Amino acid sequence: MTFSCSARALRAAMMAGLVATALSSGAAFAQDATVKIKSFMFMPMAVTIHAGETVTWTNMDEEPHTVTSNTGLFRSGGIDGGGTYSFKFAKPGVYKYSCSIHPQMIGTITVQ
Repeated sequence: MTFSCSARALRAAMMAGLVATALSSGAAFAQDATVKIKSFMFMPMAVTIHAGETVTWTNMDEEPHTVTSNTGLFRSGGIDGGGTYSFKFAKPGVYKYSCSIHPQMIGTITVQ
């Protein structure tokens, strides 16, 4: 059995396969991140995202916590148990933060 296929049709099929692979892997979409605040820790402590993506912190403890940038870029105020705080990171960089109530709680957001 012989199959004939033009170069243009072959390229189109290959590109469709690459696009489908990228879409199924999530490579074409922003991947916002979630950080849990639990047992007086940020989990995970380090997150890497792309510029324009949002990080949402969720307090799983019964005690209030904050999410406070070391440079003053963002500050959540008190987040009660079950509460959330979100921040959209516009520019690449490394952003260190802590809980202003419990300063031993630290984390880092790396924006590419």
